[in-house]
Amino acid sequence: MRAKILLQLKPLKQFSIPFTGLKIGKHQFEFEIDNSFFDAFEYSLVKKGALKATVELDKQETMLILQIHIYGTVKLDCDKCLAEFNAPLDIKERQIVKFAEDELESDDLEIIVLSKKESAIDVSEILYEFINVSVPFIKICGQNGDGQQCDQEMIDRLESLSHGGDKKEELTNDDPRWAALKKLK
Repeated sequence: MRAKILLQLKPLKQFSIPFTGLKIGKHQFEFEIDNSFFDAFEYSLVKKGALKATVELDKQETMLILQIHIYGTVKLDCDKCLAEFNAPLDIKERQIVKFAEDELESDDLEIIVLSKKESAIDVSEILYEFINVSVPFIKICGQNGDGQQCDQEMIDRLESLSHGGDKKEELTNDDPRWAALKKLK
């Protein structure tokens, strides 16, 4: 069990930015996000992807300002035809990290509060949240993908199955008992 936990944490170790040794000013960090990144999160909406993330860390006396740019593609399942397709992502966000004596929760989603004892910030959860929030609510090949159209064979099959349900409703409407009840109106 312990070995499994260590294996899950290992892919995310590279997403830790040690900021204590950095000079005040801007610093650039780049990260590769692949399938192992998404495997580390148990209930991820995204299971596969090839993304790059650049994080510009602006170190100041009392806070860190992170300018995050995530770009690349993720693999999603189409809600219409169930085919897997590549969806391009291009995310630009800002995250503020403030320091406090005690770890306090912040009401503002853009602000993270860290203890002054911390020496590094793990950006894996931040990147994970930005990626998952940018996934469209309704995922359709032609609308969200890289030009790939829905699988027409699957669409035709679904339509033929849905028309079978309409015929069943018509049969129940032809029941003479219903006709007698409708006359009572």
